[in-house]
Amino acid sequence: MSSEARTTIDQSEVDRFSAMAAEWWDPTGKFKPLHKINPVRLAYIREKVIEHYGRDPKSIRPLEGLRVLDIGCGGGLLSEPVARMGASVLGADASEKNIKIAMTHSAQSGVEVDYRAVTAEALAAQGETFDIVLNMEVVEHVADVDYFLSTCASMVRPGGLMLVSTINRTLKAAALAIVGAEYVLRWLPRGTHQYEKLVRPEEIERPLAANGMQILETKGVFFNPLQNQWNLSADTDVNYMVLAHRPGQTA
Repeated sequence: MSSEARTTIDQSEVDRFSAMAAEWWDPTGKFKPLHKINPVRLAYIREKVIEHYGRDPKSIRPLEGLRVLDIGCGGGLLSEPVARMGASVLGADASEKNIKIAMTHSAQSGVEVDYRAVTAEALAAQGETFDIVLNMEVVEHVADVDYFLSTCASMVRPGGLMLVSTINRTLKAAALAIVGAEYVLRWLPRGTHQYEKLVRPEEIERPLAANGMQILETKGVFFNPLQNQWNLSADTDVNYMVLAHRPGQTA
């Protein structure tokens, strides 16, 4: 396949999420699991950015002056709170419907985010670069994982960070994240995830390392039904996050 024809977009996935776009900001709707997992994701992002860039942990805007890409931003569930932390955020999604929902919500909430209906490869071709690239619950929905991660890695500035959050391809994940979440508990519409498209940690790490990124940490995330919340864990068998950085001096 030529580089001109190569794409990260799986149109069936774009269509699936576009059809649900109106529900992005409904905490009891089809995106309820993302609303539930958002606090632990945001806390982890905040902690690691403060640690990496030597920011004041007491600051309400610790990401001030940092440019962040939220790739596959959907309706902006992550983009808005990251922008509230002071970052200059570009929220990118292949679905124009998702972007319109995100733009409407940010205008209503008074949070400035640069939303664009664009692909990762288009941003890279435009020469865009970022201090932080967030790949949250996206990689399991793309057409070409290696190309997608390589493209995103190319946009991380020297000294910058990338965070990838996804679901492992294990029998445990199939039982909990697909059968349990989609068919038993009905947290997600059936067909949201396909087992063969789930991604193992080494399949994240390989293309990142090939593009000059160093893996800092791989962390599990699990749902505690007694607390009714998501927590960090050493268990990466189901949900997990990979933190990587590009060596070099920050600007």
